[in-house]
Amino acid sequence: MNSTYAILLDGGFVTRKLRETLDKFPTADDIERFCIEEIMKHSAVQRLNLLRIYFYDAPPSQDKLTNPISKETVSFAQTQRFKQMTSLLNALELRPNFALRMGDTAVHGWTLGKGALQDIKRETRPLTARDLVPDIEQKGVDLRIGLDIARLALRELVGVLVIVTGDSDFIPAFKFARREGVRVYLHHMGHNVNRQLKVHTDLILG
Repeated sequence: MNSTYAILLDGGFVTRKLRETLDKFPTADDIERFCIEEIMKHSAVQRLNLLRIYFYDAPPSQDKLTNPISKETVSFAQTQRFKQMTSLLNALELRPNFALRMGDTAVHGWTLGKGALQDIKRETRPLTARDLVPDIEQKGVDLRIGLDIARLALRELVGVLVIVTGDSDFIPAFKFARREGVRVYLHHMGHNVNRQLKVHTDLILG
């Protein structure tokens, strides 16, 4: 068997899970310590050679939006979220063995927040400016993960793929890689994942 492996990180999933665990937005050091090192010390990959670590995400939006109720304009480039995400991506791309695979970010205006929707369902009331949240979509991130899974498998660049995600949308890509003879290991970071995602995985790392 090919003794090389690659680690593929679903960036949005990883940062969300670490934020829940650490109660703060994660840094590159946090991702290295609480995700990568945990994988690399696992007995299933200790004797394998690391090809590369791929991190998939989309850059934070720099757009401006004006709230239709308060008329207040929000500049995303001035937000704490923008600064944290930019700092994280800049740090990761300089890390040894890391490669960033970036999608696109699209802003579609405003949408009703989940909390506001539930509140209005309970008791009809007028909308307020705080009920609205920016409708931001990441585009092309999942596609890049799927394409890299297929590319690494078809070119026989690795014998093992370690994929860090909780997204069952990757089941077809998992199945494809396994049919091509690549072993697929899943690291779900303690997330409650779909059973079928586990079914089409060779090993759960945690």
